[in-house]
Amino acid sequence: MKNFKSIALALVVVLSTVSVTAQTKKVDAAKSSINWTGKKVTGQHEGAINLKDGALVFKGKKLVGGTFNVDMNSIVVTDLKAGQGKEKLEGHLKADDFFGTDKFATATLVFKKLVTKAPNVYTVTGDLTIKGITKPVTFDLTTTANTATTNVKIDRTKYDIKYGSGSFFDSLGDKAINDDFNLAVALKF
Repeated sequence: MKNFKSIALALVVVLSTVSVTAQTKKVDAAKSSINWTGKKVTGQHEGAINLKDGALVFKGKKLVGGTFNVDMNSIVVTDLKAGQGKEKLEGHLKADDFFGTDKFATATLVFKKLVTKAPNVYTVTGDLTIKGITKPVTFDLTTTANTATTNVKIDRTKYDIKYGSGSFFDSLGDKAINDDFNLAVALKF
């Protein structure tokens, strides 16, 4: 009996020191969505943009990392129809005044720090690169076995997107555009 207890104790010690290997879960870009909202004094516009690829890294059930690439040329406006200025606004968003997609076709996000806020809820700090400029961004991310969701607020002026910003230009009146835009992200993996 004494030997059995010694063996059992040794087994418990060995099992408790075995490290859990990381598992990378590739995000299904076709089933995931990124919807944006940009506000201005006189209203707002809404649209979508496509995820090129991405992955979340887990150790056991705990999220420990993530990387994402977004196709900036895929940006579309969803609150306007053809002939209502949809094409004009989409073209302007792709132009140098905004995202400069000819030169900067991809935006990236790399998770740098994750803090567990609640079960399956993490406060993520990551490096977001837009227009070749990398700045930290922090947001809460909720995960399930095969999904992750978040709402992220981004200050566009940190990425040299100053068009219509009341923070940089005077006398804009009702033509001012908010510096922040919001992303509602739903990932499937």
